[in-house]
Amino acid sequence: MKAALARRGVSSATMDEIIAMDVEHRELLQEAERLRAEVKFLSRVVGEARRDKDTQTAETLSEKSRALGEEERTATEAMELVGTKLHDELLMIPNLPDPDVPDGVDEHDNVELRRWWPGMDEGQPFPEFADHQKVPHWDAGLELGILDLESGARIAGSMFPLFRGAGSRLIRSLSALSLDRNAVDYEEIHPPTFALTATMMSTGHLPKSVDEMYGIERDGLWAIPTAEVPLTSMHADQILDEASLPIRLCAETACFRREAGAAGRDTRGVLRVHEFDKVELFAYCTPEQGPAAFDDILARAESLLQELGLTYRLLLLCTGDLGTSSARTIDLEVFSPGVDRWLEVSSVSWFRDYQARRAHVRYRTSEGTTALVHTVNGSALGWARIWAALVETYRQSDRSVVLPEVLAPYMGDARTIRPKSS
Repeated sequence: MKAALARRGVSSATMDEIIAMDVEHRELLQEAERLRAEVKFLSRVVGEARRDKDTQTAETLSEKSRALGEEERTATEAMELVGTKLHDELLMIPNLPDPDVPDGVDEHDNVELRRWWPGMDEGQPFPEFADHQKVPHWDAGLELGILDLESGARIAGSMFPLFRGAGSRLIRSLSALSLDRNAVDYEEIHPPTFALTATMMSTGHLPKSVDEMYGIERDGLWAIPTAEVPLTSMHADQILDEASLPIRLCAETACFRREAGAAGRDTRGVLRVHEFDKVELFAYCTPEQGPAAFDDILARAESLLQELGLTYRLLLLCTGDLGTSSARTIDLEVFSPGVDRWLEVSSVSWFRDYQARRAHVRYRTSEGTTALVHTVNGSALGWARIWAALVETYRQSDRSVVLPEVLAPYMGDARTIRPKSS
């Protein structure tokens, strides 16, 4: 475990400190329990002495019991203090990386697995985009009257976009398309968009990423950064039947993120926002089912991108870019010609039993024993950046946007978005 965590930047010294703290906590716990047992024993003897009218013995033992009781309270306080510190330290330890995760420091060390673009299967080269497609979505969206960043900022501050008309319907259409595509195999859930602290801790978002979260201190609630949070805790503190696994769920929700470290970086348009809509796919499974669950969610995210005709690539995240809770993650990034950049639109992650351990989600095996489930999740997809990529990719020379045919049933058969002046 030390060797695996060292790949993620956790030093051996840190683990030694945690182990020493655990030893201290166990010793203090044993001492407190020993004193508690002795106090209990003396209390019984004192009662017997009083029944026998042996007042002197009763008083002597009572005084000893009171002294031991004070020692027990001191030992318990010390044990709880160390226990709290130990728990806090353990909550900050990341998951063990999967063996096939490459070593690395940051996103520059991620490994590109493959690319896809329309016509690739027929031998067409990587697409070259025309000048009219190289207009950033914030300009194209303003021109079309479908993106109103000024009003969004006036209502809630910067990085809260406001979509209008066909732009708003496009967001709704993308969610409907994704939910329809996954409805057969994934049960649709409409969860709360606020969660308790314990729920946020189950996924590993707290305490590690507290600065990225929106909290409502008065009510002890947090705005969810992803539907992964409520879905992970749907079966918290429960024991599932092995025969019921895998349990596949999907949910479309608003997602809230402070993006605290994003000042001055990618804050134009909808590349980095505080609120966005996303469809999440999620699975509870056995360890043996984990790889298939991962591959299924990844395939579904890819399938949607291909239906939308967007150029994309897959990146296997290195240890330095891996999320705290993840053992293995593949990011999907679309190429957006107006900003000339690859934009992350999905992360598919296998958490092994990391989250289930925190949420206490187990399953009963056919042999009658219990084990922790594994959790897998992935976006299919995050719509703000997909919206941007669609508006830029499908922009025409007459400044209109002709959306892919797959969206027509959801857009009222109105695939073309024209400038306000047209």
